Amino acid sequence: MKLRLGIPKGSLQDSTLKLLTCAGLDVYVSGRSYHASTSDPEIECMLIRAQEMARYVAHGALDAGLTGRDWVLESGLEVTTVCDLAYAKQSRGRVQWVLAAPKDAPYRQPEDLAGCTVATELVEVTRRYFAGKGIPVEVEFSWGATEVKPPELADAIVEVTETGSSLRAHDLRILDTVLESNTQLIANPGSWSDSRKLPKIRDLALMLSGALEARGRVGLMLNVRRDDLRGVLAVLPALNKPTVAELSDGAWVAVNTVIEEAKAWEILPQLKAARAEGIVEYPLNKVVG
Repeated sequence: MKLRLGIPKGSLQDSTLKLLTCAGLDVYVSGRSYHASTSDPEIECMLIRAQEMARYVAHGALDAGLTGRDWVLESGLEVTTVCDLAYAKQSRGRVQWVLAAPKDAPYRQPEDLAGCTVATELVEVTRRYFAGKGIPVEVEFSWGATEVKPPELADAIVEVTETGSSLRAHDLRILDTVLESNTQLIANPGSWSDSRKLPKIRDLALMLSGALEARGRVGLMLNVRRDDLRGVLAVLPALNKPTVAELSDGAWVAVNTVIEEAKAWEILPQLKAARAEGIVEYPLNKVVG
């Protein structure tokens, strides 16, 4: 029995495919098809818009899917959140849905928008946000290009941003954060309770999380005389603790650890100065805890 996995089509597609490859699952996508095969004969994929993913997972058309927490909340449907995966289109972190208005408008806080019109693609979440604050507004669905709608077509917007650059380019001021979101692996509750599908979903979550954990990190191997070990260990900011192994020559030990790639430029010369030898830096595909 195959596991049916949904991949977000659109802005998240490329970063998702790269993450799956790093996790060890190659996905073969045809430009003319919404179906994709994989290197695992037990997994088949469909490319679905992130906004629709929760619906197809909840209804059982898909066993699992990758989509944003924002679209799961917007759908209001029952799915199982398997794991959080903090990656986005451009960055490796979370995205924010923010309330924004023109810089030259008189709005400085959400309460100033009472009686106004707010345009957004995230309609239900936005309505709940304003209702929770007791602020009466008209929330209208936006089909896209939401940043250009104020002030002629809307007084303010709720829009997703990673860096804020697009909002600044359209002379918009952020008034508040409505929601923080990140990508999630979600599953159909029936598939999650299916003893035949559960192990495959869990394995997928483990490998995806491991691939994300490895991003921006490298492995280090080195040899050092036992008398100099303390000085070498003082240099290393390990993920947990460096592994120290005996060598055939009892006067020497091998050290293996993981560091942030950006720190290698600084750390490797320090290790050499601490009398480490045979230093090897190597790339990582996955870090599984």
